[in-house]
Amino acid sequence: MSRLVLRKLRFAFLVIGFFSSAGTVYAQALEALSIVSTGGQRQTFQVEVARNEADRAQGLMFRRSMPANQGMLFDFGRVEPVAMWMQNTYLPLDMLFVRPDGTIARIAANTEPLSTRTIPSGEPVLAVLELNAGTTGRLGIKAGDRIEHPLFKR
Repeated sequence: MSRLVLRKLRFAFLVIGFFSSAGTVYAQALEALSIVSTGGQRQTFQVEVARNEADRAQGLMFRRSMPANQGMLFDFGRVEPVAMWMQNTYLPLDMLFVRPDGTIARIAANTEPLSTRTIPSGEPVLAVLELNAGTTGRLGIKAGDRIEHPLFKR
């Protein structure tokens, strides 16, 4: 084979490798998280926790599906106003902005996949929980409900 053909093949394999690895589910351990409504009803999920800048930047980008009982919890490490976006995220999501005591400050339901529009927290928060779109509506989760996870202090 000519050098040009070999170069093109090498490039093609690199591109295929990048896109196939970008869509894989990460081997990050899942942790238990519960959402307790103001009426006492409890919903339990398994979540990946993004604790560092690289994991927060990656988030759920490039994933095409997520089990109904799973999500991703973004730990920002300090309380501050945050803004999220959906660039390279194919899954529509519900974003729950969470105060340091675990109460849900705000919910951005049914966010638009692949959008670069920023979604603000509305107030200083410690974390954001991302669930499949429609989960909060289906389960009756609302602002004021409380999230139980070791990240949150009561």
